[in-house]
Amino acid sequence: MSNIPANLRYTESHEWVLDNGDGTLTIGITDHAQEALGDVVFVELPEVGRALDKGEEFGVIESVKAASDLYAPLDGEIVAINEALEDAPETVNSSPYEDGWLLTLKTGDSDALDDLLDDLLDADAYAAIVDAEA
Repeated sequence: MSNIPANLRYTESHEWVLDNGDGTLTIGITDHAQEALGDVVFVELPEVGRALDKGEEFGVIESVKAASDLYAPLDGEIVAINEALEDAPETVNSSPYEDGWLLTLKTGDSDALDDLLDDLLDADAYAAIVDAEA
Protein backbone atom coordinates (compact mmCIF):
# COMPACT_ATOMS: atom_id res chain seq x y z
CA MET A 1 0.00 0.00 0.00
CA SER A 2 1.45 3.33 -1.06
CA ASN A 3 1.80 6.27 1.28
CA ILE A 4 -0.32 9.19 -0.07
CA PRO A 5 -0.09 12.26 2.20
CA ALA A 6 -3.29 14.30 2.30
CA ASN A 7 -1.47 17.67 2.36
CA LEU A 8 -0.02 17.23 -1.15
CA ARG A 9 -1.42 17.52 -4.66
CA TYR A 10 -0.68 14.93 -7.36
CA THR A 11 -0.46 14.37 -11.09
CA GLU A 12 -1.55 11.37 -13.11
CA SER A 13 2.14 10.92 -14.03
CA HIS A 14 2.92 10.35 -10.30
CA GLU A 15 4.54 13.63 -9.32
CA TRP A 16 3.59 15.29 -6.04
CA VAL A 17 3.38 19.02 -5.29
CA LEU A 18 3.79 20.74 -1.93
CA ASP A 19 2.69 24.37 -1.55
CA ASN A 20 5.43 25.94 0.58
CA GLY A 21 3.20 28.92 1.38
CA ASP A 22 5.62 31.47 -0.07
CA GLY A 23 4.77 31.25 -3.77
CA THR A 24 7.07 28.26 -4.29
CA LEU A 25 6.18 24.62 -4.81
CA THR A 26 8.32 21.60 -4.03
CA ILE A 27 8.01 18.74 -6.55
CA GLY A 28 8.90 15.06 -6.22
CA ILE A 29 7.72 11.61 -7.26
CA THR A 30 5.22 9.64 -5.23
CA ASP A 31 5.82 6.63 -3.04
CA HIS A 32 3.87 4.59 -5.59
CA ALA A 33 6.16 5.77 -8.40
CA GLN A 34 9.37 4.95 -6.54
CA GLU A 35 7.99 1.51 -5.63
CA ALA A 36 7.15 0.83 -9.28
CA LEU A 37 10.61 1.97 -10.42
CA GLY A 38 12.54 -0.08 -7.89
CA ASP A 39 16.03 0.91 -6.76
CA VAL A 40 16.76 4.40 -8.12
CA VAL A 41 20.34 4.70 -9.40
CA PHE A 42 20.33 8.06 -11.21
CA VAL A 43 18.33 11.29 -11.30
CA GLU A 44 18.83 13.89 -14.05
CA LEU A 45 17.53 17.31 -13.06
CA PRO A 46 17.45 20.60 -15.00
CA GLU A 47 19.35 23.80 -14.27
CA VAL A 48 18.12 26.36 -11.75
CA GLY A 49 16.56 29.31 -13.60
CA ARG A 50 14.93 27.23 -16.32
CA ALA A 51 11.29 28.05 -17.05
CA LEU A 52 8.94 25.07 -17.28
CA ASP A 53 5.51 24.76 -18.85
CA LYS A 54 2.89 22.49 -17.31
CA GLY A 55 3.37 18.99 -18.72
CA GLU A 56 6.88 19.68 -20.00
CA GLU A 57 9.52 17.00 -19.45
CA PHE A 58 12.15 18.32 -17.06
CA GLY A 59 14.31 15.32 -16.24
CA VAL A 60 14.75 11.58 -16.01
CA ILE A 61 14.82 9.15 -13.12
CA GLU A 62 16.50 5.79 -13.67
CA SER A 63 16.32 2.61 -11.66
CA VAL A 64 17.89 -0.80 -12.05
CA LYS A 65 14.87 -1.87 -14.12
CA ALA A 66 13.51 1.22 -15.89
CA ALA A 67 13.91 4.88 -16.80
CA SER A 68 11.05 7.33 -16.46
CA ASP A 69 10.61 10.91 -17.63
CA LEU A 70 9.67 13.58 -15.11
CA TYR A 71 7.00 16.16 -15.96
CA ALA A 72 6.26 19.63 -14.62
CA PRO A 73 2.91 19.67 -12.81
CA LEU A 74 2.58 23.45 -13.23
CA ASP A 75 4.18 26.39 -15.04
CA GLY A 76 7.05 28.01 -13.20
CA GLU A 77 10.72 28.83 -12.90
CA ILE A 78 13.07 26.40 -11.18
CA VAL A 79 14.51 28.10 -8.10
CA ALA A 80 16.19 25.06 -6.53
CA ILE A 81 17.11 21.47 -7.32
CA ASN A 82 17.95 18.71 -4.87
CA GLU A 83 21.68 18.47 -5.54
CA ALA A 84 22.03 15.75 -2.89
CA LEU A 85 20.38 13.31 -5.34
CA GLU A 86 23.46 13.51 -7.56
CA ASP A 87 25.46 11.55 -4.99
CA ALA A 88 22.57 9.70 -3.35
CA PRO A 89 19.76 9.05 -5.87
CA GLU A 90 18.48 6.20 -3.68
CA THR A 91 17.12 8.88 -1.33
CA VAL A 92 14.10 8.99 -3.64
CA ASN A 93 13.34 5.41 -2.53
CA SER A 94 13.92 5.88 1.18
CA SER A 95 12.28 9.32 1.55
CA PRO A 96 10.17 10.25 -1.50
CA TYR A 97 8.20 12.98 0.32
CA GLU A 98 10.96 14.54 2.42
CA ASP A 99 14.65 14.19 1.55
CA GLY A 100 13.98 12.77 -1.95
CA TRP A 101 12.32 15.91 -3.35
CA LEU A 102 13.42 16.85 -6.88
CA LEU A 103 13.02 20.60 -7.38
CA THR A 104 11.33 23.78 -6.27
CA LEU A 105 9.31 25.94 -8.67
CA LYS A 106 8.27 29.58 -8.34
CA THR A 107 4.98 30.16 -10.09
CA GLY A 108 4.47 33.35 -12.03
CA ASP A 109 0.97 33.99 -10.70
CA SER A 110 0.93 33.58 -6.94
CA ASP A 111 -2.61 35.04 -6.75
CA ALA A 112 -3.92 32.15 -8.84
CA LEU A 113 -1.87 29.49 -7.06
CA ASP A 114 -4.84 27.99 -5.22
CA ASP A 115 -6.73 27.62 -8.50
CA LEU A 116 -3.68 26.03 -10.14
CA LEU A 117 -3.33 23.57 -7.30
CA ASP A 118 -7.06 22.78 -7.47
CA ASP A 119 -6.45 21.58 -11.04
CA LEU A 120 -4.21 18.83 -9.64
CA LEU A 121 -5.42 15.66 -7.94
CA ASP A 122 -6.09 15.53 -4.22
CA ALA A 123 -5.01 12.48 -2.20
CA ASP A 124 -8.31 10.62 -2.70
CA ALA A 125 -8.33 11.12 -6.46
CA TYR A 126 -4.69 10.05 -6.71
CA ALA A 127 -5.40 6.99 -4.54
CA ALA A 128 -8.12 5.98 -7.03
CA ILE A 129 -5.57 6.12 -9.87
CA VAL A 130 -3.08 4.04 -7.89
CA ASP A 131 -5.79 1.49 -7.07
CA ALA A 132 -6.81 1.29 -10.73
CA GLU A 133 -3.21 0.50 -11.71
CA ALA A 134 -2.95 -2.31 -9.16
